[in-house]
Amino acid sequence: MNTAYLKQDFAASVVVFLVALPLCVGVAVASGVPAELGIVTGIVGGLVTGLLPGSALQVSGPAAGLTVLVFEAVHAHGLATLGVIVLATGLLQLGMGVLRWGRWFRAISVAVVEGMLAGIGLVLIAGQLYAMTQSKAPSSGIDKIAGLPEVLADSLGSAPAVASLLLGAGTIAVLVLWPKLPKKVRVVPGPLAAVALATVASLAFALPVTKVTVEGLVSVIQPPAPSAFADLASVGVVSTVLAFTLIASAESLFSVAAVDRLHDGPRTQYDKELMAQGIGNTVCGLLGALPMTAVIVRSAANVQAGARTKASRVMHGAWLLLFAALLPAALGVIPIPALAAVLVYSGFKLIPVKGLVALWRGHRGEAVILVVTAVSIVAISMFEGVLIGLGLAVVKTAWEASHIKLEIVDKGAGPVQAHLSGNATFLRLPKILDALEAIPQDRPVELDLSRVHHLDHACRTALENWAERHGVADTASAKVIMTAA
Repeated sequence: MNTAYLKQDFAASVVVFLVALPLCVGVAVASGVPAELGIVTGIVGGLVTGLLPGSALQVSGPAAGLTVLVFEAVHAHGLATLGVIVLATGLLQLGMGVLRWGRWFRAISVAVVEGMLAGIGLVLIAGQLYAMTQSKAPSSGIDKIAGLPEVLADSLGSAPAVASLLLGAGTIAVLVLWPKLPKKVRVVPGPLAAVALATVASLAFALPVTKVTVEGLVSVIQPPAPSAFADLASVGVVSTVLAFTLIASAESLFSVAAVDRLHDGPRTQYDKELMAQGIGNTVCGLLGALPMTAVIVRSAANVQAGARTKASRVMHGAWLLLFAALLPAALGVIPIPALAAVLVYSGFKLIPVKGLVALWRGHRGEAVILVVTAVSIVAISMFEGVLIGLGLAVVKTAWEASHIKLEIVDKGAGPVQAHLSGNATFLRLPKILDALEAIPQDRPVELDLSRVHHLDHACRTALENWAERHGVADTASAKVIMTAA
């Protein structure tokens, strides 16, 4: 590592540590695992992934974007299986990096990725609003959203629920107003300030709110037992691994692409970055910790704080390790409603409201893909929702690629001229055949295919069959002349 910028990197690492700490804890609590496991993933993101080549300034750790999926995995398969899932995810990412598949993630439809994040954001917001009222959230995304009016109404009759809700609302207010405060005040990162103020308020007024449960860093590290690997034979576990791999890889590579736009330093090497994420997740899996991704919030804070090399992210991992080792009891005073509020705020930032309006005006098909992906994630599940979005994007691309124009010229005398141009695929076959079959059977036809760029097997077969039917009409003059390029 370059030591010429050590001063800038040291200062940036402290800022990133202060941003990462509440987010690591919040993501872990929202995922239904001990708070320390979020810090373990942050430590691995700094001390392991941070040392590896790929992107110089991005910061890895537990991400809000995977919270919903991790919670579902832990609920369905248990905490003991989480390590196996994360380990398998890391190995898959490592293999994809070796095969140089990293660059192909840039080919994933942006609408699908934004729809994925929007769906995650909606489920995250709904789930964490239950945590803000000290209520138990339903398991499905639809039930979470549908049950919100009732749970909010019920919480108004409970003093602890009201205190918890007000504390969460105050935390969100701090997060919203923090960027508008003077620059000297904003030296303290917004998430840290919001959680710190909520913690002070809960202690000062002795609010009856739930606090983070502290178990100790060493006690929460549980490498997967050999028997847990048998779960990989389960279809549910395999689908979860694939979902983790797709979402973590896509989110990481889209994040580092965004980070590249924030600085003028070395550009990201996508395949190496994917391998770095894979190694990090492999280590997290061996420790039984949360999965990691490149995280745009921490990465942007790193760049904006003046980081110049990877030393800043490595040092931020060291600060997380020191905090977890020396001050673990400090986590026990953090109110859970405050962490839930931070994730509600993060969830809102995952929903591209302004971008969706602009997308609808310029590219309605992409906007539909985004909305369908998000709704599918909320209504069905993460994995199926992403698959639906990807399938819809492929269909849209195939449809748009099948531009075909059929021009029929009938001068009243002589053969009818039919000029076909563009890409003739099975998707547009009904349109082509409808137009051709509307030509009277007793008229000869000259079908010109010289301007067809691509003619797939289905179209060629259908046109040949139509030509044969048209050519054997009772009128002797009826015939088809097919002219190809």
